[in-house]
Amino acid sequence: MVRDWTAVIPVKRLSAAKSRLRGAVPAARHADLALAMVRDTVSAVLAGVTVAELVVVTDDPVAAAAVTELGARVVPDTPGGDLNAAMRFGADEIVGLNRFRTVLAGDLPALQPAQLDEALHAAERRSFVADAAGTGTVLLAAGPGEPLDPRFGLGSAVAHADSGAKALTGDWPGLRQDVDTPADLRRVLTLGAGRHTCSLLRDLGLTVSCAPAA
Repeated sequence: MVRDWTAVIPVKRLSAAKSRLRGAVPAARHADLALAMVRDTVSAVLAGVTVAELVVVTDDPVAAAAVTELGARVVPDTPGGDLNAAMRFGADEIVGLNRFRTVLAGDLPALQPAQLDEALHAAERRSFVADAAGTGTVLLAAGPGEPLDPRFGLGSAVAHADSGAKALTGDWPGLRQDVDTPADLRRVLTLGAGRHTCSLLRDLGLTVSCAPAA
């Protein structure tokens, strides 16, 4: 495998991120949890062998500083507010239609680099990876000349399939497990959380130990 791909991750302002996850940790640490998951996702993406560059679309200064330190390139969320618009902006305008592009959710703390590499290797044309529940989407990929056409939101797996994207069906549990609810976070701990998420949950006394995912 070679580094053909440019990845894009949109990150909301941390104070507004992951509203359905509120209550999983003390309110004062909610933004810390959102940031820890972003950091683990970015670390895993950059540790693989298929992604040459990672672009993070965000207006949050704390998130921007953290992912820059990890090696990502940050661009402001010029469209503002809409997830699909941020993805289109990052992938089709900033990166450009002449590149292999993939967008990912920023809440994949159990992601393993090899799983992402395998998924992108299988993405011969516009393709997507459904989440663990089978209804959402954690990754959408497009090749040179193909508009990304993201359709994230409720029922996005069906929406992406209906738009002509190919569903990738590999066994990639860490890639598929995004974190929207406290139950999702508990499942992440069984898969092996990244070191930032794991460290935060240990500090809060919410887990005794968890094996790093990546």
